[in-house]
Amino acid sequence: MNGLVLTFHLAGINNQNFLMRDDETGTYWQQISGRAISGPLTGQVLKLIHSDELTFALWKAEQPQGVVLKEIAMYVPKYAPRDWEKKIDQEYAPVLSFPEHGLQSRDIMLTAEAFGEARAWRYEQVRQAQLLRDHLGAESIVLVVGPDGESVRAFRERIGGGDQPVEFFRTAEGSAIMMDSASGSRWNFQGCAIEGKLKGTCLEALSVMKHFWFDWRNFHPETTVYTGEGLKRR
Repeated sequence: MNGLVLTFHLAGINNQNFLMRDDETGTYWQQISGRAISGPLTGQVLKLIHSDELTFALWKAEQPQGVVLKEIAMYVPKYAPRDWEKKIDQEYAPVLSFPEHGLQSRDIMLTAEAFGEARAWRYEQVRQAQLLRDHLGAESIVLVVGPDGESVRAFRERIGGGDQPVEFFRTAEGSAIMMDSASGSRWNFQGCAIEGKLKGTCLEALSVMKHFWFDWRNFHPETTVYTGEGLKRR
């Protein structure tokens, strides 16, 4: 940040969201937004690095030479158990309530912030739909579920420097999970055409992250929510 290399550590919880503090300036940063909320760097925002949340099996299939961060033996007893989310759902913890759009506080949402808009989609709705077309800001986008039936990626529905968005539809033939309406080319879960006229072309990937509804809504009060109408909403 501004030429400084910052070292972060856990500083506490702010409205049920991770709060970190850097050692170099003593500034406090909000995890969900990457924004500095107190200290010398207040108002600065960390750059979001694109990442995917995938099942291990799918990631390993895509990255057979990939490596996994090794556990630190002395801290293993302190790591959260594999069923942490199931256990936390059964425990009472006071959280903020935003009973909008028929959502419950702990509903899992897929979220994105780009093109001037913050938007959320019910994870289960996307997973069941397998492919969902929508808008983010003024851009047409597509959210698609991977071959594992759980992992989700989002892409901008625009090929190369094209001026017009291209519609994508779900397909299921080998490694291809999508087909575009313009050329009939078939695309894989990495957003790249593997068959057809556009073979070798790749779509622009967008960052989508999972959040509890209450957490996302609290820090993004202006967020819109997918209602099921998709591209018809505008």
